[in-house]
Amino acid sequence: MGFLDFILFPVYVALFYFIFSARRKNYTDPVLKYYHKQGFWIKIVAVLAFTFFNTVLSVGDSFLLFYTEGANICRMILQDSSQLKWLYLPSVEFDQALLKNPANTGYLLSENNYMVIRITAVLSFFALQKYLILNLFFSMISFSGIWRLYRFFYEQYPHLHKQLAIAILYLPTFVFWSSGILKDPLCTGAIGWITYALYEIFYKKKNLISNVLIIFIFGYLLFVIKVYILISYVPFLLLFLILKNVNLVKSRILRISFVLGLIVLTITMFTTVMQELSGTLGAYGGTDVTKNISIYQKAYAEQESAGSNFSLGVEYDGSIPSLLKIAPAAIIATLYRPFIWESKKISTLLSSFESMGIMFFTLLVLYKVGPRNFIRAILKNPAILYCLLFSLLFALFVGATTANFGTLVRYKIQCMPFYIIALFLIQDRYKQKSSPVIGGAV
Repeated sequence: MGFLDFILFPVYVALFYFIFSARRKNYTDPVLKYYHKQGFWIKIVAVLAFTFFNTVLSVGDSFLLFYTEGANICRMILQDSSQLKWLYLPSVEFDQALLKNPANTGYLLSENNYMVIRITAVLSFFALQKYLILNLFFSMISFSGIWRLYRFFYEQYPHLHKQLAIAILYLPTFVFWSSGILKDPLCTGAIGWITYALYEIFYKKKNLISNVLIIFIFGYLLFVIKVYILISYVPFLLLFLILKNVNLVKSRILRISFVLGLIVLTITMFTTVMQELSGTLGAYGGTDVTKNISIYQKAYAEQESAGSNFSLGVEYDGSIPSLLKIAPAAIIATLYRPFIWESKKISTLLSSFESMGIMFFTLLVLYKVGPRNFIRAILKNPAILYCLLFSLLFALFVGATTANFGTLVRYKIQCMPFYIIALFLIQDRYKQKSSPVIGGAV
């Protein structure tokens, strides 16, 4: 990264500001205008922080793999147009002799890694192959989807605009790890776009063609990069959209039966697809999912760089009963770890403060609401049910298969906004029930 990056950065920021501000002029709600503008500038600051971290403090895959090889493909195409084939050929056909860094041998054989490199190569034509500018592009892709996720929840709970901003626009690790050349910005952006598109199709019943196209594009992106997110998220989002209309059924028994049946069906479909896509899912899938988790736990334990490694403290032998035993520890690890005394790096230390805050907030909500009302809120509110089902299932698989804090803090960001939103909704429901004044709908 050179001096020219910082010269060009304000120019590209101004360009994106113009694009987003033009979009913002269509909003009539001053609240949306306020948070859209604020969210944009938060992402700009995050890009600078992410770039500094990945070039000075901890140089990793973002710079050494994705940027290095993506920019390299761009340069090859500029020198010889026949090299355009590397933008559409399968990853396994890429000539390893063309790698810029021989240390990356083998990484481009994986389609999920190659997709990020492919996107980086395309964006490099517009970003002049500058790392800082490419981070800005990835951050803006993420922000475009994150903003739609904010709108999705805001349109249903406008009185919780501050709480939703905390969970989606302000959450430090979520903002930071979605602000540069990585898989995570693409995935966070895709989740937001898919969420709002499905919401418009099934609930608002508008823009059918454009929303189907959006779902296809970003669904394919998730399928290639991190298919386990697609599988674990979409069924519960669809569950929520269906449950929004369950109140039309007058029979309480029929309503409850429908909800329980749909939950069982969703979980069954999730398990079936996980098994069928064993080759694509990598660590998160397999003919025997529980066996895969056991293998990856042992692999992490055998790594010499054990400074950031951790143990769930539960013996796991690959059996279903053992998986049930490991579930609480895995979920706790994803949602609340690393603890402060477990952090040995700056990145994990900052994450540990956030995790501690989330843990205290969970205990506070549970204490104020009470266990009975806590569970009742989950069962009666489709939004809470959808957010918790996704975040807990996702936390289970991430926590069970990841035994390194440096990796964990990045992988878990996909579910954290949903978990925090669920807590805010439970808290809000309790306040609404306790107050004699009728507030916003829940």
